[in-house]
Amino acid sequence: MKKNVGNTDRFVRVMFGIILLILFMSGAIENNLVQWIVLGVSSILIITAFATFCPLYALVGKSTCEVKKKK
Repeated sequence: MKKNVGNTDRFVRVMFGIILLILFMSGAIENNLVQWIVLGVSSILIITAFATFCPLYALVGKSTCEVKKKK
């Protein structure tokens, strides 16, 4: 797996993941199906942030990771 998630993207993913996790755990969402969807999205965001790899980015050929230039 080649890195395709940059540092800024990682930070944003972790923040949104934590916010969604707090919404799930606080019971702010009443619908049971929506609760599980929020938990799933939160998990995916946090896992991809720590793995620095996003399968969706790889599928579409996108990368937010900074490329180091060779001398």
